Amino acid sequence: MNASAPRRDFDSLWNYSDPAGTESRFEALVPAARTSGDAAYLAELLTQIARAQGLQQRFDVAHQTLDQAQALLPVAGDRARVRYLLERGRVFNSSKRPDEARPLFLQAWELASDTSLDDYAVDAAHMMAIVEPPDRQLEWLDRAMQRAEASDDPRARNWLGSLYNNAGWTYHDLGRYEDALATFQKGLEWQKAAGKEEGARTASWTVGRALRSLGRYEDALQVQQDNFQACQKAGTSDGYVAEEIAECLLALGRADDATAYFARAFTMLAGDPWLQRDEPERLHRLAELGHVDR
Repeated sequence: MNASAPRRDFDSLWNYSDPAGTESRFEALVPAARTSGDAAYLAELLTQIARAQGLQQRFDVAHQTLDQAQALLPVAGDRARVRYLLERGRVFNSSKRPDEARPLFLQAWELASDTSLDDYAVDAAHMMAIVEPPDRQLEWLDRAMQRAEASDDPRARNWLGSLYNNAGWTYHDLGRYEDALATFQKGLEWQKAAGKEEGARTASWTVGRALRSLGRYEDALQVQQDNFQACQKAGTSDGYVAEEIAECLLALGRADDATAYFARAFTMLAGDPWLQRDEPERLHRLAELGHVDR
């Protein structure tokens, strides 16, 4: 498969941990993009502004931005259209409207596949796996992995770490914990081989999570304690690691030891808007078991 054309230069400005800051950086480019006469550049830039807005849960604003991109599509080319389809679909999916997202992701997959835009084809297949029911998720993840592995585009191949992670979670959601563990371990090996320290820590966390689901609590605890130490060494902290340590300690009958970790996890995760919206009961559990006054 042919490598896709180089990304627009603004893609290097992405910081997914700071969507508001990313939006500001993109917005600063808009005036020059509007006067450049390059409809494709402007359309693609607008799609990424919309993505940053969607990550902030500003869904109505994101749709308005995508309306501007859509108006440029007749003269913007295939890549701009694929990126528009992906981002419109992502905004629908993030706002709990997966049925409206699905046909957009499918269109993006078909167009990107037909035009050898491998990076975006893999992205579209991975999004199809997210919106499909569990019995079809693995089918789409397999398509994505095959496309990534066959591509000579390094950006498409770079998706493999995320795809192993997503496939592992699909197995986990289906209760196939041994398959989940094997897939998560494959993802961990990929992250290490790619030299991605942060990605490796995340992948290691998933290995520990699968071990806990298998009832291998001592092994799971050791993995998460190693992750905790790695975070400290890197000068970072992770509420999800603290949460897993707490859950492992609780499963091992060490409730008193678990309390401090539950409290730590709650303190670190309570401000997460996605957990507040999607899993308030999880935050309540952390506070309750951590003896945190709310």
